[in-house]
Amino acid sequence: MSRTSTPYFRQKPGGSRQMHRPICPFRPLLRGNRSIRFSPFFSACGLCMLFSEIWKQYCLTFPVGGGSYNWWYFPFQLCSAPMYILLFLPYIKKQRTAHACLTFLMSFGLLGGIAVFADTTGLHYPLPALTIHSYMWHFLLILIGCFAAAARFFCKPPNAASAFLAVPDSTDSGQSPENSPKSSSSLSVFRSFADAVYLYFAFCAAASCINLICGRYGTINMFYINPAYPMEQILFSDLVPVLGNGAVILLYMAMTVLGAGILFLFWYRLLRPARRQTNHPS
Repeated sequence: MSRTSTPYFRQKPGGSRQMHRPICPFRPLLRGNRSIRFSPFFSACGLCMLFSEIWKQYCLTFPVGGGSYNWWYFPFQLCSAPMYILLFLPYIKKQRTAHACLTFLMSFGLLGGIAVFADTTGLHYPLPALTIHSYMWHFLLILIGCFAAAARFFCKPPNAASAFLAVPDSTDSGQSPENSPKSSSSLSVFRSFADAVYLYFAFCAAASCINLICGRYGTINMFYINPAYPMEQILFSDLVPVLGNGAVILLYMAMTVLGAGILFLFWYRLLRPARRQTNHPS
């Protein structure tokens, strides 16, 4: 039987057949084709987000702002970061960089899509169309995060230059599970999350530069880490009188990494065993 096939029945020694049950929601997508590619979906989402963001900025500047640009709505928040990643993802050739981007989408991007529903006041705008757009944007972030997790753990490209590479673990090496370096494959997966954390801090550094440079033109608080403005995020704002604004901003960044780490571990525990079973049906 080919290693790339994913049968739902397997042959037992006695000739009988036993049903091979899927153990994760993405496994039916992989039946009979491990080379399934997610790049068209990611590219379409990136372009859709880009054009919808341009439309949003136009509406906020003219119908709502009367021709005056409001820097508060500059598109560089945690929930905006996936748009930039998706626009560049199809052109990334290095496997480690692609893994870092996919891991960011399935952890930090997913967190940005979920956390906003703890306080939905920021999703509402004077124009109903903008409010609908805001809700759809964050629902799309959740969907992208789920598909990024599937691509990270399951997708196997037709060539090594593809941006959507599977983790080079024992299940893809042709070795038996007993003789393969499973620890090194796990290290590779967790290294991807470390790279995603570095990417998050790179976005934070860029947000700080934008806050510093554009702050002279208006109120701007990208990634909510501008020390010139008190922390407004739910729960964290209550800690400002106790810890001070600067300490709360650092705590907010640390908790963001922790929340993304929890989501990463969730995907790791859910999809990693399913990927092994897909490659080595028992």
